[in-house]
Amino acid sequence: MARLGTGIGWRPEIADVVEGMPGIDWVEAVSENLCPGHLPDSLLRLRERGVTVVPHGVSLGLGGADRPDAGRLAALAERAEVLGAPLVTEHIAFVRAGGALTASPLLEAGHLLPVPRTRDALDVLCENVRIAQDALPVPLAVENIAALVSWPDEELTEGQFLYELADRTGVRLLIDVANLHTNHVNRGEDPAEALGELPLEAIAYVHVAGGFERDGVWHDSHAHPVPRAVLDILTDLASRVAPPGVLLERDENFPDGDELRGEVEAIRTAVAKGRAASTAAAGSGAGPRVSRAGSGADDAVRQRLGLAQAALLSALVAGTPVPEGFDGVRLGVQARALAGKRADVVGKVAPELPVILGARYRPAFLAYAQGCPMTGGYRRDALDFVAHVLRTPPGDEDPGARRELREWWLERSGPVPRSARTGVRLARATRRVLLRR
Repeated sequence: MARLGTGIGWRPEIADVVEGMPGIDWVEAVSENLCPGHLPDSLLRLRERGVTVVPHGVSLGLGGADRPDAGRLAALAERAEVLGAPLVTEHIAFVRAGGALTASPLLEAGHLLPVPRTRDALDVLCENVRIAQDALPVPLAVENIAALVSWPDEELTEGQFLYELADRTGVRLLIDVANLHTNHVNRGEDPAEALGELPLEAIAYVHVAGGFERDGVWHDSHAHPVPRAVLDILTDLASRVAPPGVLLERDENFPDGDELRGEVEAIRTAVAKGRAASTAAAGSGAGPRVSRAGSGADDAVRQRLGLAQAALLSALVAGTPVPEGFDGVRLGVQARALAGKRADVVGKVAPELPVILGARYRPAFLAYAQGCPMTGGYRRDALDFVAHVLRTPPGDEDPGARRELREWWLERSGPVPRSARTGVRLARATRRVLLRR
């Protein structure tokens, strides 16, 4: 695997800082936020300087019961080719459930949710990864995720699950040490034990990020400084193997350039400390081999997994009963976090809505989210939210806000924007007057 070096997650909000940051060998950009024909000028300048750009996908749902969507795979492949990327990355997670496989409504999580560490789920994941590998022009690496909840009756540890996945498919691993810390706090899993079971030679690169703890739950926010505990896990990993690349992730609440540069330097120091203490076993994949060849995932296996994932996601986003064996309190925390994330992302996708509604935006959206699961992407969610508000009988809010919402919805809900020509707008106004009679 080619060595990447030290990198940082590229985001539009910090594009200038990233371009001016010394010693950055590569960057990672969220694939779904890139338009291949209109790449940001900042990314183009970085590429011209020889900085590697890796597309990082978030919507494939490789851990879901359905086979990967061909359109999403084609989009990821296109971005890899346009960027000249040496590899692409995705997550070991499911992001949607339901649909034809389970004869139930299709639900979107808008978030990365954990797959059960069972033989059935592993068979499905391995087949989905192979499908993705065949469709992509460059190697694929998959990332371990953070989780608030644990599936009941799991059969493998995280390290064993990842070992088998890499062994059976040849896929590379993107190890997120912040997610190992999250799972340590939230699920009692030992990061050192997980590292000891990994096939270290399969690591493509490493993520490092910050978060915060509240009421005994660690939230992997990517919006806070990297804590010492996460850097210590990075040092432990670096003492076992020289990671080909290490990258700082920051998605919001961006600090100034000096603080970001300080975090990157702290990452370099943590890696150097680990390499200085490296053992003779470094890079050997010291974990116990628990692999078996495994068979393909037939439709019955996929349906079982699909039903289980649909039940969990429905409990999280639609208020259905908590599935047997899950911690209801933890599911409540996760459900509130999902609703809050929806509100935040919709506010970014449709920034006019918080402006129009002001302080009413967030409580109105959270009330909507309680009974209206997301069935499409965030842009569809924004349209559905506004439609829900407009269907709700008016209260004491500003009538002008409702008129603005209606105009916003009409402008965006059709296949093309409404015409701005004076004659067309006059005709629309006349029609509205006639319809009121």
